[in-house]
Amino acid sequence: MNHLHPFTFDEEKAVEVILYIARRAQISDLIHISKILYFADKEHLKHYGRFICGDYYVAMKNGPVPSGTYDIMKAVKAGRHGSYGTAFMVYEDFRVRPLRDANIDLMSESDVEALDQAIKAYGSMSIGNLIDAGHDAAWHDADENSMMSIESIAKTLENADEIIDYLRSQ
Repeated sequence: MNHLHPFTFDEEKAVEVILYIARRAQISDLIHISKILYFADKEHLKHYGRFICGDYYVAMKNGPVPSGTYDIMKAVKAGRHGSYGTAFMVYEDFRVRPLRDANIDLMSESDVEALDQAIKAYGSMSIGNLIDAGHDAAWHDADENSMMSIESIAKTLENADEIIDYLRSQ
């Protein structure tokens, strides 16, 4: 199950999630957006058996990072992602500034609910506390700069066995 990833990354949805979080979180830098999505994905996995954008998580020094979503933000910051550069900008201080509202039609009600919960809980947290919160058992299970297994992430949930069985059946 270590390499099991039953989800497909949805790049278009990831852009809308970036916009959604950046517009609503008190602090909207790359670290906050990455961690808010991680905690929203854990909540969504617990209740619905899937991640919001289907992203992969990498265990970076500062905690879990949604690989595809982070790549989009880095590309916009570097000026290399023209089409997404019309949706948001990333400044030198790594803050994300939305240039339009998120298209929530691309998100389910449960996606929005999980994002709202994570924004409320983590959107104004200091970077140090946010990084500490992300250093959970799943992060510790992975080698630095390597992929975090969905099984490890699921094991951090109170309904771990149920979720793991569900994922194995997919």
